[in-house]
Amino acid sequence: MVNDANGLTLRRTVVLVGMMGSGKSAIGRALATRLDVPFLDSDAAIEEAATVSIAEIFAHDGEAFFRDREVEVIDRLLSGPPAVLSTGGGAFLADRTRELIASKGVAVWLDANLTTLWERVRHKDTRPLLRTADPLATLTGLMETRTPIYALAAKRIAIVPSASIEATTQGVIDALAQDASILEPTT
Repeated sequence: MVNDANGLTLRRTVVLVGMMGSGKSAIGRALATRLDVPFLDSDAAIEEAATVSIAEIFAHDGEAFFRDREVEVIDRLLSGPPAVLSTGGGAFLADRTRELIASKGVAVWLDANLTTLWERVRHKDTRPLLRTADPLATLTGLMETRTPIYALAAKRIAIVPSASIEATTQGVIDALAQDASILEPTT
């Protein structure tokens, strides 16, 4: 249980899930600051443990190896005190990961439309899954496949492209505050 300066107590780790480019890292950092809890990033934790980039892990060991390490790291990160955890876009796809999140935290899906996602990721070379002949088609396919799984998250936040990070963060707080077992007013 962690108290923030805004009179709220975070009782469970908030796990941000969604497509690459949905804002998990930016919203996660802002949310952690607002709630006065640690910000954790599963991709950064994997890179730190492996001492290589995720792109290098994909290239050298493959996606299946990466996904196994990912679930191990997420389990470890969820075992600590309440925090805000940003996950990679594919993390929530694994049954094991969804079960861990449901038992130890709460999943919040940052749901951004394809146009927004494409604008945010198209000029980045750090997305190994988009290293294809047609990255927009790849992103579209990933979104179509993943959306029904992301919809299993406990909370859904629609990403409004014109909304500020602060406004979106407030939307997440408002959604979490609807359940006192996750976020409750400090008495």
